[in-house]
Amino acid sequence: MVDALPSATSAPGAAYFDSVEAESAHDLLNRFYRPVSLGAPDGEKAEVGVEVIQLGPLTVGHFTFAGSATLIAPEADAYHVTLPTSGAIRSRQDGQEVTATPATALAFRPGDPVHLRHEANTAELEVRIESWALEAELATLLGHPVDGPIDLPATFDLTEGPAHSWSRLIRLLHDELDHETSLIYQPLIAEQLCSSVLSGLLLSVPHRYRDELVRPVSAGPPRAIRRTVEAINDEPERGFTVADLATIAGMSVRSLQEGFRRHVGCAPMTYLQQVRLTRARETLRRGDPARITVATVAHRWGFAHLGRFASAYRQRFGESPSETLRTTP
Repeated sequence: MVDALPSATSAPGAAYFDSVEAESAHDLLNRFYRPVSLGAPDGEKAEVGVEVIQLGPLTVGHFTFAGSATLIAPEADAYHVTLPTSGAIRSRQDGQEVTATPATALAFRPGDPVHLRHEANTAELEVRIESWALEAELATLLGHPVDGPIDLPATFDLTEGPAHSWSRLIRLLHDELDHETSLIYQPLIAEQLCSSVLSGLLLSVPHRYRDELVRPVSAGPPRAIRRTVEAINDEPERGFTVADLATIAGMSVRSLQEGFRRHVGCAPMTYLQQVRLTRARETLRRGDPARITVATVAHRWGFAHLGRFASAYRQRFGESPSETLRTTP
């Protein structure tokens, strides 16, 4: 029997199930991580706890196994990263058996066979990224096409460096599952979080493009930066991502960021926020407190989280949005 928790299933892209028997677990896993088969040693009953969040091409699941179990797929249909949170997971990769613990992650590329053997009382975070999405993210960062699949390492260390930071970001997404009002359910925030996870993985592990990815880049030319600034000023309420702005500029994300740093004095997304704050202030100063609210103005200008909008507004202008609205002439 599947016990769905309303607080999670009511949110788009989220599923939260309690203890699930083998047949139901198989159906759930194939809903989010197809194709995969779930098995258990003879005489044992497989029970799995399942929590899943989907943000577009990114799926993050948390699985708990009460007893020993195996997960097998003839070939991965996307990029997969397995991060054990307790216990140990054994995997066969390139003819060798490797063991993953909370200190070590496993990675699979599209087409790789997947064979995971879980000890009893094991838990893991399972990250699935659509192939086109990770490869497009890399191409956007570099500013040129890439040949996939990306050669992610079979295992990588989670105890230090960028990979440790990336694993904390994955845990944050999992932790947010319990909150109906979490920002992860706002499309604008979800898109940015998804991009952060993808670019974070690319910057955290070795692959053939990583040296190029971390190499210093030249700043975008002033004309292209001006074109991007004009686009922001024309439509600051639009849900721009840094990749969108790089496309407008006709350069890689990294060249755009360096160009903004040199010619504008801040990052492109920081500039976008400042323009939005200015437009919000203008709207509040002209507005009638009887007819508009701070929340309405914040959402109009692209701020999904009212508390963070109020904090940024006070830091910029020295007063709260509601104070500006109340003092309208």
